[in-house]
Amino acid sequence: MSMQGFVATLLLAPAAAFAQTYQLDPGHTYPSFEAGHMGISIWRGKFNRSSGTVTLERAARTGKVDIRIDAASISFGHAQLDEHARGPDFFNAERFPVITYRGTISGWQGETPTTVDGELTLLGVSRPVTLTIHSFRCVRHPMLNREVCGADASASFRRSEFGMSYGLPRNADEVRILIQVEALRAE
Repeated sequence: MSMQGFVATLLLAPAAAFAQTYQLDPGHTYPSFEAGHMGISIWRGKFNRSSGTVTLERAARTGKVDIRIDAASISFGHAQLDEHARGPDFFNAERFPVITYRGTISGWQGETPTTVDGELTLLGVSRPVTLTIHSFRCVRHPMLNREVCGADASASFRRSEFGMSYGLPRNADEVRILIQVEALRAE
């Protein structure tokens, strides 16, 4: 096998014996959330700007997740609610512009990660939050000729534990977060 063939084999190996780092694709990653509104309906919002990395070491069944979310990029599709959510009653984006999630991939089924034990930092408060990974798949990106991995994950937490208590108990305390993510393998 030529050196070029050997390198190509390493780059395409699905279960390489070394850590691989993936950069979140901000055009294909949207953390979103849902919470009850006055017991009448469920409101859903998303954040339009996020960044971060995922590091996988499949052979060792380990990995790290480091996500940064721009709090001011919140969108409900309702301008007045968006503005209120950016303010001090909710995300206080001027004082706390970044929401972070950092964790360790702790559960695996074969070569597929299933759980991330991490810490969510919101409004300057850090608390443990466990993400469940519902789907995970890596393929060769057809246009970029690089590996891309995608996942769908979710978790729930109580917003009051982060100091976000506006509208309680009229509005729900439990928030469900849903994350669709695609990440490109770093070159």
